Amino acid sequence: MAQITSLFVTRLYRARLSELGSQIDTNELETSCFSIAEDDEAGQTWCEENAYPGYTSYASLTDLPWRFPIFADLKEALDRHVEAFAEDLEFDLGDGKLELEDLWINILPEGGTHSSHIHPHSVISGTTYVSMPDGASALKLEDPRSARMMAAPPRKKDAREELKAFVYVKPQVGDVLLWESWLRHEVPLNMAEDERVSVSFNYKWV
Repeated sequence: MAQITSLFVTRLYRARLSELGSQIDTNELETSCFSIAEDDEAGQTWCEENAYPGYTSYASLTDLPWRFPIFADLKEALDRHVEAFAEDLEFDLGDGKLELEDLWINILPEGGTHSSHIHPHSVISGTTYVSMPDGASALKLEDPRSARMMAAPPRKKDAREELKAFVYVKPQVGDVLLWESWLRHEVPLNMAEDERVSVSFNYKWV
């Protein structure tokens, strides 16, 4: 009898931020995100000069966990989730460890998008979701083999999830998603009237 197995699996980690014992008040986190965005003139300037929709602190504030206590608490929570994901991935870290490299705020207004990208030089990347109003964009994940499927026909619309070219993940407020940093992803058009707020991050091997 023929045997068909799945090889080279792409893992996606999804959990509640509070699942591993940390209690983060998402209302306080949302308020902090908007307060920081309002005061971050350098970040506002960068977004304007680079035609970035809404606001991100990616290019301006690199030390949020050291500036604001709630982001320090968030870092501790994320450390636990990343440790759990790394264990699932069966990484052999040797004498090293996975350490937070950067963490930034994203505020995406109605009509805003974040184009397809990867996170070079990092090991694990992810996002935790602070505000997801009705109509807010899902996270779109791309099959990492896409560039090599030069002559492949399209998949059936009802194909199993692990065989789809793209998978859309609709997170809820308080969720954390983790993936390996080479996985291409994007945020499609935000159809919500209110802002979609999230905090993204990278972990490196040190």
